[in-house]
Amino acid sequence: MVVCGDDGLAHRLAAELRGVYGEQVTLVVPASERSVRPPVVVRARAASALLDRVVTAAAGLTGNGGGGGGGGGNSGTAPAAEPPGGIRLMEAAEPNEAALAEAGVERAHALALVYDDDETNIRAALTARRLNPRLRLVLRLYNRRLGQHIEELLDQAAALASGDGAGGSADGSGFDASTTVLSDADTAAPALAATALTGTSKVLQTGGLLLRAVERPPSGAGTSSDPGLATLALLSPTDGAGPGGDQGPTLLPDAAAVRDGGGRATVVLEQVSYAGPSLPDGRGVMPWFASLFSRRLRWSLAGMVACVLALAVALWLVTGIHPLRAFYLTLLDLFAIDDPAIGESVGRQILQLLSGLAGLLLLPVLLAAVLEALGTFRTASSLRKPPRGLGGHVVLLGLGKIGTRVLTRLRELNIPVVCVESDPEARGLATARRLRVPVVLGDVTQEGVLEAAKIHRAHALLAVTSADTTNLEAVLYARAVRPDLRVVLRLYDDDFATAVYRTLRAAHPRASTRSRSVSHLAAPAFAGAMMGRQILGAFPVERRVLLFAAVDVGGHPQLEGRTVGEAFRAGSWRVLAREESGDAPGLAWDLPDTYVLQAADRVVLAATRRGLAELLGRRGRAAA
Repeated sequence: MVVCGDDGLAHRLAAELRGVYGEQVTLVVPASERSVRPPVVVRARAASALLDRVVTAAAGLTGNGGGGGGGGGNSGTAPAAEPPGGIRLMEAAEPNEAALAEAGVERAHALALVYDDDETNIRAALTARRLNPRLRLVLRLYNRRLGQHIEELLDQAAALASGDGAGGSADGSGFDASTTVLSDADTAAPALAATALTGTSKVLQTGGLLLRAVERPPSGAGTSSDPGLATLALLSPTDGAGPGGDQGPTLLPDAAAVRDGGGRATVVLEQVSYAGPSLPDGRGVMPWFASLFSRRLRWSLAGMVACVLALAVALWLVTGIHPLRAFYLTLLDLFAIDDPAIGESVGRQILQLLSGLAGLLLLPVLLAAVLEALGTFRTASSLRKPPRGLGGHVVLLGLGKIGTRVLTRLRELNIPVVCVESDPEARGLATARRLRVPVVLGDVTQEGVLEAAKIHRAHALLAVTSADTTNLEAVLYARAVRPDLRVVLRLYDDDFATAVYRTLRAAHPRASTRSRSVSHLAAPAFAGAMMGRQILGAFPVERRVLLFAAVDVGGHPQLEGRTVGEAFRAGSWRVLAREESGDAPGLAWDLPDTYVLQAADRVVLAATRRGLAELLGRRGRAAA
């Protein structure tokens, strides 16, 4: 496996491939003096050495060989023939043809291009496809529409180069020349956005499929009355344990574990029907009227109408004329049309004076209505301000690559959002403008910015900027305002995220705190794609990750010919649904345990990372 990248995702992905799947990995990173984060390269070398020792020890215990000595120095220009036993680190300024050839792309099974720049990844992918038509490619692209076209183009090039489109590798290991385009933002956004949901901690969306993992409190009586689609995990026990506990969650438990775990909270999978965004733009029978005029102006107009009607009724009662004529004369007086009530009764003259006064009051109200309506049309493409009285919303800090995806997820889930962004040219402002989401422009570290976003009445704070210190400062300030506020902060380094999470949870035990590393959330999906499966997404369960994948049953003895109940392995994998074809394609979730999986079936399953490696990886086939 070859991984090329310039940030933490590349290092996390290399460690994932080596530690979970046991693959030989070459990690290509920019030269140390050009790297944006030089310490990451040092940590990668340390992680590689640690993984070398772990894998070598495991190989000695299992008798798989694995050769020692992978030492030899992992220099930036290490030779291609690297002993199996670690991550080979190679430094290259850019992934050009010479660098890819030196990394061994011509002999590799898979290549991941996870640079932060889309153009760099596309250029390298085109070069790699030419060097090795049978190579499996995994690209990190932010532009999803462009990613679809690039995926089709590279797959077509591989099919033409191989002649038959089969793409299998020369050694018969089953690796096919496929192209997968992923986005770390799309992979991590559901997990970040889901924490803002009431009673829901995790959401997975792919096409027309929307799933959510709901955390349920301990039942106390054994099995929950509504297990949903499946029980995904038993959470760490909290009784008698300090902050954090040491036991950890139990992923994919069997029926006996669920029955005996009555004192532990569970994570249950539920399917949610989704028909698109339905947030209203206004209230009442005329939402267009509400969108044009503010609430105070609408009340002023209503008061003026009531005043005019009262004057018309009073004129009718005083003079005894026809009600329509009374209303007409009131309007004449209101608009100061010259028809003085000379020689009329005193009551008529008083009412005319009052109508004239009401007309003077009406003039600024009408002017304000016109200006506000014109301003609404003029600023339809500009940013909205948080409305007065807003509460129960989510404050989203940062509208960069991750924040934009999180904003889209929140709006799809009908969650009211107020965004805070310091850069007036941020890429997510266009999305916020299109979705008519209120935005506060300003530096969150400055006093008054979070107050403008109504943080004191917010339901949750999502801090997803690219600066760890900014996210942490915003969370600490928000907690000072609202100690019980639910906070989620994105942190670059996973170790730092763990430390912050534990500290905040200990300091505020009654508040919900989540710290997330995007690379930690996205790396399993990228690693799964490199191993050749369609990863639908991932759910974080405390500090572990549960993967969801669509897998062809054919060729996998652990699935083919077995019933759903027999194919289930507690703690490793579980079949959830079967894809149906025909006139109404979809997913069949009500599979009985007695259903026999056929070779032509394609199933959706939940699995741990190691379970998926054992089920579908080369290591699993060798063991079988």
